[in-house]
Amino acid sequence: MRIAIMGAGALGCYFGGRLAAAGHEVVFIARGAQLRALTTTGLRIESGKGNLTLKAVEATDDPAKAGVADVILFLVKNYHVEEAARQMLPMVGPHTMIITGQNGVSAPERVEAITGKGSVVPGVVRMPASLPEPGVVLHNADFDHFTFGETDLTQSARVTALCNALVQAGTMGKISENILHELWFKFIMQASFASITALTRLNNGPLRENPSSAQLFKDSMAEAQRVAEAEVPGFPKENDLKLWNFLGHLPPASHASMLDDLLRGKPIEIDALSGDVVRRGKAHGIPTPIHAVFEAALRPFEFGAPA
Repeated sequence: MRIAIMGAGALGCYFGGRLAAAGHEVVFIARGAQLRALTTTGLRIESGKGNLTLKAVEATDDPAKAGVADVILFLVKNYHVEEAARQMLPMVGPHTMIITGQNGVSAPERVEAITGKGSVVPGVVRMPASLPEPGVVLHNADFDHFTFGETDLTQSARVTALCNALVQAGTMGKISENILHELWFKFIMQASFASITALTRLNNGPLRENPSSAQLFKDSMAEAQRVAEAEVPGFPKENDLKLWNFLGHLPPASHASMLDDLLRGKPIEIDALSGDVVRRGKAHGIPTPIHAVFEAALRPFEFGAPA
C-alpha cells in the first residue's frame, strides 16, 4: 500500500516506520528539523518492542509531491486539524482512507467536512511515545495499540487490509466492533487525565494516592461519562469506574502529553478535551462544573506560554 503519514511526530513516525520496514511504500509529511532529520539521517525507533533504524525514508513538506495515497494516517494535533486536512487534499483520491488518531472525539467529523463524506475512519491510539530529538522516536512500553473501525460497524475490506498490514508490521492493530464507543471510552479518561496532570504538574501516582485529588479524578470522569451516555446511543454504563481501575495499572510516573506541551510552552489541546466536555454537556443540559473549571484554568495556555 501507498501510505502517507500526515503528522510525522512520535506516533506518526512510529507506525510509519514499522510499516515501511514491513515493505509498504510510506511517505512522511514533515517540516523543519524533523524533515531535515528524516531526509538526511533517516528514522530511528527505540522501543520496548524492538529497535528499528531506517537510513532512508521518503519525506516531504509538500503533500502535492507525495501523490495520492491508499491510506493516510492523520496524526496531527487537534489545533492543526482543519489546516492539515486542507493541506493533504492533493493526497486524497476517490478511494483514499483517512484514519484519524487525535485525542478527543471531534476530529473525524472535522476532517470529513473537508475531505468528503465516507473518506474518514476514526481511530484510537494507545501508546506512550515521544521525540527526544528529530528523527528519533522513544517508545518505552511493550504495547502499541491502534484501533479503528467503520462508523456503520461493518468490517470493510479497506479496514481489514490496513489492520493486516499493521499486524504484519509487528504492531497491535485492531478493528473495533464499535469505534464510537472506543473513542468516547478513551475521551472520558483523557479529558480528565490531561487536565488534572497539566493543572497540578503532577504524575499519575501522586494524584491517585492523595484522597482529595483521587476523588476529583473520579468525579471529573463521571461528568464525562454522563455526557457520553447522552451523546452515544447504547454507550455502556460505568465506564468511568473501569477507567479508574485502568489508570491504576499505568506507571506512577505517567502523565498526559498535555503536561509536556504546557511545560515546553507549546499549544495545548484543552479545547478538544475538557472544552468539548463542557460544550457537549451544555447541548444536553448536563452540568459539567469540574471540566468548566479545568477549561477556564487552562485556557491561558491554549496557544502556548502566556506572555
